[in-house]
Amino acid sequence: MMILAATNWANAGLIALVSICLVFTVLVLLIFILKLFGVIFKERKSVVSAPAATSSDGISDEEVAAIAMAVNLFFNRHDEESDVLTFRQNHDVSAWQVRNINKQL
Repeated sequence: MMILAATNWANAGLIALVSICLVFTVLVLLIFILKLFGVIFKERKSVVSAPAATSSDGISDEEVAAIAMAVNLFFNRHDEESDVLTFRQNHDVSAWQVRNINKQL
């Protein structure tokens, strides 16, 4: 109880208020910095020199390649596994292992 009475609440409130204001000021500053990076590093649209070759049904070769890759990735998602577990047995027994086995017996 004596600690509560001895606390200077005006200083504690001032420190809390300054801390909260500092945190929100830094957050607003970070937002502006990130927006500035977005403006600086914005992707510039490049001029397309020639249109892509299209097949008879109006789909470009790049679109056909993208669709073929998507279908390939969809159907070949996992490797086939044999569902057989194999364990290697180490027949080299050290003196420490022999001592430990003898303790367990």
